[in-house]
Amino acid sequence: MSESTVQSLSVPHQIFVGRWQDGTSERTLVDRNPFDDTELARIRQASAQDVDLAFETAQAAQTAWAALPPAERSAVLNRAADIIEAHRGEIVELLKTESGSSELKANVEIDITIGATREAATFPTRVHGRIAPSNSPGKENRVYREPVGVVGVISPWNFPLTLSQRSVAPALALGNAVVLKPASDTPISGGLLLARVFEEAGLPAGVLNVVPGSGSEIGDHFVEHPIPSLISFTGSTPVGQRLGEIAIGGKHMKRVSLELGGNAPFVVLADADLDQAVPAAVMAKFLHQGQICMAANRIIVAAEIYDEFVRRFTEHVKTVRFGSTDLGETIVGPIINDEQVRSLTEKIDQALAEGARHVVAGPIEGRVVAPQVFADVTSEMELFREEIFGPIVGIVRAADEAEALALANDTVFGLSSSVFTRDIERGVRFARGIKAGMTHINDITVSDEAHVMFGGEKNSGLGRFNGDWAIEEFTTDHWISVRSQPQAFPF
Repeated sequence: MSESTVQSLSVPHQIFVGRWQDGTSERTLVDRNPFDDTELARIRQASAQDVDLAFETAQAAQTAWAALPPAERSAVLNRAADIIEAHRGEIVELLKTESGSSELKANVEIDITIGATREAATFPTRVHGRIAPSNSPGKENRVYREPVGVVGVISPWNFPLTLSQRSVAPALALGNAVVLKPASDTPISGGLLLARVFEEAGLPAGVLNVVPGSGSEIGDHFVEHPIPSLISFTGSTPVGQRLGEIAIGGKHMKRVSLELGGNAPFVVLADADLDQAVPAAVMAKFLHQGQICMAANRIIVAAEIYDEFVRRFTEHVKTVRFGSTDLGETIVGPIINDEQVRSLTEKIDQALAEGARHVVAGPIEGRVVAPQVFADVTSEMELFREEIFGPIVGIVRAADEAEALALANDTVFGLSSSVFTRDIERGVRFARGIKAGMTHINDITVSDEAHVMFGGEKNSGLGRFNGDWAIEEFTTDHWISVRSQPQAFPF
């Protein structure tokens, strides 16, 4: 590794379109620490004209990048992973100050990001076409797997580094160029940091471009643009639904990969080991303040053990540290912004109005919302039906296993889920009955492995990330037939 990679990355506070430059929007993004509002950066935002330039720059650079030998593209990805690892401490601090991450969550995010980058580095030699026979003599059918071209990526603020790189790394590895629009709450860790990392790793100019900008100014234009062939979006279901309508039903039809909201059931059957289930439920709910699409949103517990679970879960939650993420032992840090805090306080008020029992009622200080636990939640309550995206959880009583499964499936979402039982095969049978993209037996709902598929059903999205599934998402098939001997045509 060169000496420059062990020095500070010194991420410029500008947009990145082939080079670092100021955006041309009249708006300036003020990036702040969500805990104390400390100003982290001022960034002149990207305008629609900057988006045009970014896509044109990506298109111009893509063909030469795709033509490089697979080993050269792999080397760039592996160097990027090395750089992220070398700057782990620096990136941990950035994630803590920009996204309100705890030290634990920040390190988990970096580990996932490095894993995803190294997995993507294997993709250039894992892309395979096929040869199919023909019913016509002297003819051969070849199906080539090609890059889609230019990929537009829109990423969220909760796991900004991971959820940007999860699309950026495989797209680049497979020969595409990328334009990335990070969330406005995390423009550095969700975008500009990756521009700097790949610049340092030797990615040719123009292959990755990053355009921080207001969704109201450039969001629709980004999706409608004629150049990108694929839009990869991670975020809320309502925004994803609108994006899909624009991308698929618009003037320039394109593919979409959508990872959207969740309402994860965490099911505890009557034979579950509570010594495992209780701490797992606490981790699944309160990691990163519950601001995770996979977070346990509803804890569904068999009636036979319901009271004992509530007692033990409540006791455990009261030990969870909350406050400033400057303290290493903090688990629940600040909520990302004031709008999210208002949404959470409304959910607390609504749960109380609907009759849920408030068994843990921590304080709300600034943007720090301490853990909130409600028992005796029913399927009619908002706390059961809506994605919470914060440190609030409801516990639901299930009369038996059949009702537990019905409750788990009583949602328009279908991302992640968990079931706890001492009988593994019982757990598998139960898991296969859940309508979700992912179900984990005796484990937390929050799980991601770079080589295993990731994605949801129903209103939780379209498409799959990671491993071979990412290769499918970020490439396209091209049928080329070859006739080696002449044929007599009928006219």
